[in-house]
Amino acid sequence: MFKTIRWRFVFIYFMLVFIAMIIAGVFIINSYENYYENDVSNRLDDLYTTINQKLSQLDDFESEENNISELLQGYKSIGFNEEIFILSNDSRTISSTIADFYIDPLSILNYDLLVHGMAKHALEAEHIDRANLTYDKIYPVYNESKSEKIGNIYIRYDMTDIYRALDQNKIIIVRATALASVITILLGFIIAKSITEPINDVTYKAAKMANGDFDQFVEVKSEDEIGKLAEMFNILTMKLKESISEIHQEKSKMEAIVNQMADGLVAIDLYGNIIHINQRAMDILNIGESSLENLDYNKFVDKFNVKVTLDSIKETDQWIGKETVYGTKSIYSIKYAPYQDQSDNKLGIILIIQDITEEEKLERMRREFVANVSHELKTPLTTIKSYVETILDGVVEDQETIKHFLIVINNESDRMTRLVRDLLQLSNFDSKKIKFDFEYNDYSVLLMRTVEKMRVMAEKKGQTINLNCVEDEIIAYFDYDRMEQVILNIISNAVKYSKENTIIDVKCNRVYDNVKISIKDQGIGIPKKDLDRIFERFYRVDKARSRDLGGTGLGLAIAREIIEAHDGKIDFVSAVGDGTEVIIEIPIKMIEV
Repeated sequence: MFKTIRWRFVFIYFMLVFIAMIIAGVFIINSYENYYENDVSNRLDDLYTTINQKLSQLDDFESEENNISELLQGYKSIGFNEEIFILSNDSRTISSTIADFYIDPLSILNYDLLVHGMAKHALEAEHIDRANLTYDKIYPVYNESKSEKIGNIYIRYDMTDIYRALDQNKIIIVRATALASVITILLGFIIAKSITEPINDVTYKAAKMANGDFDQFVEVKSEDEIGKLAEMFNILTMKLKESISEIHQEKSKMEAIVNQMADGLVAIDLYGNIIHINQRAMDILNIGESSLENLDYNKFVDKFNVKVTLDSIKETDQWIGKETVYGTKSIYSIKYAPYQDQSDNKLGIILIIQDITEEEKLERMRREFVANVSHELKTPLTTIKSYVETILDGVVEDQETIKHFLIVINNESDRMTRLVRDLLQLSNFDSKKIKFDFEYNDYSVLLMRTVEKMRVMAEKKGQTINLNCVEDEIIAYFDYDRMEQVILNIISNAVKYSKENTIIDVKCNRVYDNVKISIKDQGIGIPKKDLDRIFERFYRVDKARSRDLGGTGLGLAIAREIIEAHDGKIDFVSAVGDGTEVIIEIPIKMIEV
């Protein structure tokens, strides 16, 4: 029962009132009792005074026994209820207001009081006999003339009525205390209920908040401390709801960022258990949802790179590092760092897995590009320098030889010019600085004019270029000069890499909303392993032969850029010894830019 504050409050309130009533009752009873005793004592003193005035004039009690008896009977007749005993010095009863006055007073009177009162020169003595409900008092009597003690006056007052009244008062006080206690309990319960009900309401709603229901409101019914508590609870609920909403938003935002980020993220604790892993990391590590529960990070990652196992990371002082993992098809960079609590205690490790395959590829291409450019420029520069030095040294005086040297120097200069031009053009494509001149033109006319330009070159090798356009007119929106550059480059390659007296077929037709151009030769063909790299800059299938034929290795890369700018695509179909077919498909209708 006393585990609740309500009943403790009622008990304390009851005990306070109960103790107060008991103290007040005891004080009242004692006050009444003292009052009545003092009143009786005063009455007895007054009675003694009147009797003593008569008796002190006597010289001897025994000689005046009749007079004394008449005196006492006179007091009795006028309504005195006190029992009066006139005693000699030797404790013999001289006279009394009771019938058997001659009885030995030692048998009916208080012995100790009597003996004390009989003592010589003793003053009055008193005694309250609570057993017999009497008030006993003894007074000495002195002779007025001789000033000697001649006897004692023993007065006894019956206090039965007084004690009966006191008992009635005690019963009244007990009943009042009981009634006050009952009223106190009821009032205490009501007051405690008015205090504890709002607290219980706050407790109940706080429990619901602990279970995740934050839509709680406590009604404020007063302006006291309980009302302040309810008001502060509502403010706390509102603030907590706002904070949790903000935390939820931040958590959702963070989860969206983590789950949608291009890099893999893995969080593990100090025991190797995976706490969090996003989808990208699962894809990189080839982990399924079903295998996450029993997955041991150390055993799993050990097959990729032992340097990023938990034990290896713990061996480092700061737990911060970066490792590169080479997979079968991809290259990954793994960065790791610890996450800590507020006391800077390490709780685990977070790993960021980045796919750097493309970066590595671009870096490799950059290195190859620099090497190729350097090589492409070094060869003609070396040739030019050696020929110029030979001429300047005067070693060659024959004009024909000098002319030949100058022709070679001119050709090498043209070759470098073409290389620089192509590089600048690719650079403009990369930086989006190329501007296209889109107009409505006819693909059939474009192919016809381009083939005518290449016939002279082909006829030198005895080659035949056949043009077959299914439709006489294929009007589309494209950049005429750029598309001519693409067709010239492809037909030029077909002429260069085809044997003498072979045929080059150029076809053009409409396929749905696209124009399809096909250029097929009977050349040496391209190995299958080189088809995926054919559009790389400076890439050549036969490097020595391509350089001898004056190619820069950039023509196809430029051609693809132009085709893609027209929203088209270009593909190669080739096999070694079976020639090569280049297929171009470009939408006929394009949005004007």
